[in-house]
Amino acid sequence: MKASQHILPGIPKLPARFAPIVMPLLLSLLMSAIVSLISTIKAGGLAPGLLPRWLGAWGLSWSIAFPVLLLVLPVVRRITAMLVRSP
Repeated sequence: MKASQHILPGIPKLPARFAPIVMPLLLSLLMSAIVSLISTIKAGGLAPGLLPRWLGAWGLSWSIAFPVLLLVLPVVRRITAMLVRSP
């Protein structure tokens, strides 16, 4: 079975060289969304205005999380390689 060369019809997949940017991008988006939502609910409850407060917190969190991940991910990979046996 041949792997699809498109994300969606007409939208090609990115070249493999973009993987070191795409992975931390997706990880930072998901993690900052989850953590900022939990923090926003804990601080203000499920009150009116939750969505705009959360989106503001998420934007700030992500703007910090993405560059930090780009910097620390290589270090984390090296530490992981020291702790985990290769297959």
